[in-house]
Amino acid sequence: MIPRYDVAVVGMGILGLAHAHAAARAGLKVVVIDREPAARGASIRNFGFVTVTGQARGEMWTLARRTRDVWAEVAPAAGVAVEQAGLTVLAHRPEAEAVLDAFMATEMAEGCERVSPRTLADRMDCAGLAPFRAALCSSHELRVEPRLALPALAAWLKTRWGVEFMGSTTVLDCETGRLSTSRGEIPAETVFICPGDDLNGLFPEVLARHAVQRCKLQMLRLASPGRRLATPIMADLSLARYEGYAALPEADALLKRLREERADLLDLGVHLIAVQSADGSLVVGDSHEYEASPDPFQRREVDDLILQALRDTMPGYDTPAVERWIGFYAWSPRRAWFTEEVLPGVHMTVVTCGAGMSTGFAIGEDVVSAATRISLKGAA
Repeated sequence: MIPRYDVAVVGMGILGLAHAHAAARAGLKVVVIDREPAARGASIRNFGFVTVTGQARGEMWTLARRTRDVWAEVAPAAGVAVEQAGLTVLAHRPEAEAVLDAFMATEMAEGCERVSPRTLADRMDCAGLAPFRAALCSSHELRVEPRLALPALAAWLKTRWGVEFMGSTTVLDCETGRLSTSRGEIPAETVFICPGDDLNGLFPEVLARHAVQRCKLQMLRLASPGRRLATPIMADLSLARYEGYAALPEADALLKRLREERADLLDLGVHLIAVQSADGSLVVGDSHEYEASPDPFQRREVDDLILQALRDTMPGYDTPAVERWIGFYAWSPRRAWFTEEVLPGVHMTVVTCGAGMSTGFAIGEDVVSAATRISLKGAA
């Protein structure tokens, strides 16, 4: 006899695990269902970089702050190593330096500092970096290895909070109080659907109404350069892309100059993020191409543009690629995320900007709290 659950979560990515965490912490009996045996999508194909600084002003920045705090509590409890902490954004062009100055005048600069090249060199090894004018140093960010973190989180949710998992199980249909799956019916009082970029599964009309498409990205892992990065690195291209910087009026001049100098990078959404793993290897990327159904092929020319962005900023870290991959995530031009009660007691939640690792725990808390009327603020 199949037990009745208080909550069923469809999707084993970070957003699904965040919903399961919030519901289990509220004392509810939770099952997580996914067609794959474990997370295989966007949640393990990213940087594992919980990014606060640069998130869009207002709601997204606030969600990222809360999510970072939950990660800081959950990671050690779940045995997830924090590989790096903080963020350094290098400004190479005078227009980029002006964006840093404008950012420092906002409330989003809390916990951040603008430093000179000399000051940064006193704090970290800058020998492998190209000359730069100024740097933004943030204390907020955390970086985990996503392909290790997601299974560890799932295992911890099972042992610590009693969450049950049904992998390799396809949800065929969903009604109020009931899921029909490839393993039979699953009764649940409340259902949370976190489909990621599955646009043709459950309630495709809802995703279509929110204009959800897919974003295809390319990423690489490079061999260890033999030196350590004190923090993850971003640079001018990121200042023109991350909305927390790019929405500032001062970013217009930077975008204009970048368009004149590197339109090839902008056209493919290439900007630089470089993070380091425990073995010294670097994960670098990425690119962004938007379609309803992008092709699955990795293009050499896109990888070459990503590597050129790395050489422009970090020439001393240009080592051979040892791994390459493609990621896909849900994207919408309308907003960064949404949640909707698609049927009584059935809620669909999608992050549509690629920031699931950075905002998922806070979104899960808010959605589960609103659906169950249980307050979830407090310890993780």
